[in-house]
Amino acid sequence: MLDRKFILQNVDAVRSNCEKRGVACDVDRIVSLDSQRLASLQLAEELNRQANETSKQIPKTPDQDARNLLIEQGRELRQKKEAAQQQHDQLDQEIRELISAIPNMTHPDVPEGGEDDAVEIAFGNQPVKPLDFRALDHVDLGAKHDLFDFDAGGRVTGAGFYYLKNEAVHLDLALQQYAIRFLCDRGFTPMTTPDLALTSILEGIGFTPRGPETQIYSIENTELNLVGTAEITLGGMNAGQTLSAEDLPLLYCGLSHCFRTEAGAGGRASKGLYRVHQFTKVEMFAFTLPEQSDEIHLRLKDLECELFDSLEIPYRVIDTASGDLGGPAYRKFDLEAWMPGRGEQGEWGEVTSTSNCTDYQARRLNVRFKRQGQKGTEFVHTLNGTAVATGRAMIAILENHQRADGSINVPTVLRPWVGKDLIG
Repeated sequence: MLDRKFILQNVDAVRSNCEKRGVACDVDRIVSLDSQRLASLQLAEELNRQANETSKQIPKTPDQDARNLLIEQGRELRQKKEAAQQQHDQLDQEIRELISAIPNMTHPDVPEGGEDDAVEIAFGNQPVKPLDFRALDHVDLGAKHDLFDFDAGGRVTGAGFYYLKNEAVHLDLALQQYAIRFLCDRGFTPMTTPDLALTSILEGIGFTPRGPETQIYSIENTELNLVGTAEITLGGMNAGQTLSAEDLPLLYCGLSHCFRTEAGAGGRASKGLYRVHQFTKVEMFAFTLPEQSDEIHLRLKDLECELFDSLEIPYRVIDTASGDLGGPAYRKFDLEAWMPGRGEQGEWGEVTSTSNCTDYQARRLNVRFKRQGQKGTEFVHTLNGTAVATGRAMIAILENHQRADGSINVPTVLRPWVGKDLIG
């Protein structure tokens, strides 16, 4: 969340930012409630002072009736103080709830607008080339080579679940192994993370785990939820902790299953593996000093590009527009792979994204750091980025590496793990 003091001192900027991001936030009500909160706090402090002064007079008063009167006055003052404190706490809680709905501020270079207003900023090493044969989509390629079983997934678990089979299993594991080795060689600490997290951790990261619009599967009668990304578990790892500035940045790559309800999702572009309820992902996560986060964000983007260049997949990178940013993101880059089997002539499809969340998540999770020789602590900055979501990466590999006879080249970097050069 944003700092309360920052909001109160920058009301117009915060209001304008909410409008750019298409989020309805009552900033003026926060200002009004905070004024009432301060009045309640001052009243509680004054009543507490009067009650203390009254208590000091009791031992000095010899007359019992006068003593009883002072005792009664002290009791009334304490009761009024408690009522003022309770009002303060209620106002403070209401302000916190309103602030929690306010999105992060936005990087000045982020384009304004919605989904269609994103700006292309880079392209991959592999150019988009029209195929000289009719491209099959990954569903048809999977049927041709017996790679998936969506029908069995539907029978056992429901729509949006699936079985991987044969070379698809080897390809899925190869992507995990390759991405982890790729990141370890670049200074990341590998982690496998829990598939469940507490509601408080999800809320700290910026997810809404309960309610009609949630994308999260929650466990009934518990405070546990299935995670939609290792961003949740990696970010929550240091909740309530104070780190040393000398240890930052901390770079992690987390392997986890991901579970999403995908409420409201649908359409031709979402078929097959593109939008499913469970998948495996290798996620990058960084805890940094505030002055490091912009540079680290560009580094995460470049690592995603390097990884997909090595998989020999055409892609473009877009700077996501303000109205399409999630609440915690200060800036977000999406990498969209070319998927020749999508649509009539091929389409772009998102395969990774990376976000700089500045201190938005750290403030909610209370993750701080201390600089050597300085008093007090500051909030860290947090960043996240997809290294590889295996399902979507598999779509891009199958469709871009297909050949005229229907067989599929295995990208060179994955062959040691897949165990063959060609599928089919």
